[in-house]
Amino acid sequence: MIIVTESAAALKGFIAKTSLSQLAQAMVLRMALTFIMHRGRMSCSQAAGIIASETIHRGQLTRFLRRPRWQRDDFNGPLRLALLHMEAAKGRFFFMIDATLSSQSGRKTQNTHSTGNCKRRPKKGRRYNKKKVARKRCHSFTFGLLITPSGYRIPWQIPHYTKEYCAEKGLEHRTTAEAAADLIRSLPLPNDADVVVLGDTAYDANVVQEACEDRGYIWIAPANPERVYEGPTGERPKLRSRLKDWTSLSLKRIRLRASTGKYAKYRRLSKWRVGPKQKPRVYYAYQEKCEVRSVGSVQLVFSTMKQNLKTATPDDVKILMTNALDLSVSEVIEMYSLRWQIELFFKELKSTLGFAQYSFEKFPAVEAWAEIAITTVLFLEHERAKRLRDRRLSKERRRWWASQRLHGLCLAYRQECEGRELTYLSERLKTPGGIAKLKRQLAAALPPEYRTGA
Repeated sequence: MIIVTESAAALKGFIAKTSLSQLAQAMVLRMALTFIMHRGRMSCSQAAGIIASETIHRGQLTRFLRRPRWQRDDFNGPLRLALLHMEAAKGRFFFMIDATLSSQSGRKTQNTHSTGNCKRRPKKGRRYNKKKVARKRCHSFTFGLLITPSGYRIPWQIPHYTKEYCAEKGLEHRTTAEAAADLIRSLPLPNDADVVVLGDTAYDANVVQEACEDRGYIWIAPANPERVYEGPTGERPKLRSRLKDWTSLSLKRIRLRASTGKYAKYRRLSKWRVGPKQKPRVYYAYQEKCEVRSVGSVQLVFSTMKQNLKTATPDDVKILMTNALDLSVSEVIEMYSLRWQIELFFKELKSTLGFAQYSFEKFPAVEAWAEIAITTVLFLEHERAKRLRDRRLSKERRRWWASQRLHGLCLAYRQECEGRELTYLSERLKTPGGIAKLKRQLAAALPPEYRTGA
């Protein structure tokens, strides 16, 4: 909690770059502050009282979030551009795409879907056939995470709409692969930018590959198990058929250390994971260029971490497919290893910011919650980028800021706000009028019925 909004001047100025109205900016400021400073479970109740001198009722905040008219425009767009304009280094951009789920239990919650087939099959002798099982419901979001040559992280998200919700609201239904393709096409990068798109097996889809081709991007994804080589009808073996004689292939032994190499800065490793004592990962890989049905000319990289290939099963082997025919096998494996950064981002988003800790019935409120969480990430990344561009920063402090993720950035901003609060208190305590004003501001944090009036 802070006493006055002036303590969060940097965040207030950052949100002012959007096209939001003054009221919307004030509400977004409350939510973003709570994402950064909340203790325990993230909630609208905490956001309502995050500014002690300007508390509001939580119902006012929830009504604002589910109001769709203020979020018709992409208010995070100018904030992303501001961060991209700070990028001075030249190099390769990496764009990771993946989906994340948020479990919801309310039966009336809009736009939820089940993640699995929970229908119980009858079986003779089963005593619990009549037992009722609560189906797990969830919201799904397709995220894109852009990592710039300087290591800045810029997120996008598109919520998944179920067919029932689309029919109810008159919206167009999109699969998660189609949403990812839209994210790729909308990236605000120059046409000559060197971009590599990374995804898991769910994004080995033609719509994603076509979007990459349209923008001139490289894509790398694990091949779908049903993919086959090009050839006459009836003579198209699956890509996995290569593994039948796996031990006879000429494999390359590749050692990768996360803290070294030209892509190390994209990982943002802490100092505890940097150094020669860190154990490298060893891969055994086979590379080939071929024609794949419905894809065209691609490069395949079969890789495993099993040293004893005789005991390696097909499940131990990952088949990476890419449209970049000139990449070496080590480069393909090293670049694809960066895909894990979006999984770490999801973990930080949920554990640090409390992204999945909402409880709303109306889905527009969920969309607003997700967008403000992204606003918070963009602000923290902007603060980090600002520090790294400061030439007065010592080597030690620069190294500290370079390795910070969301948790460390939240703690750093809390300390900055606490320092401003102490300065504010010291100035008010110098005069009787300042003390009286401070008492009124602190009293405003309590409900009227509990104020003593002293």
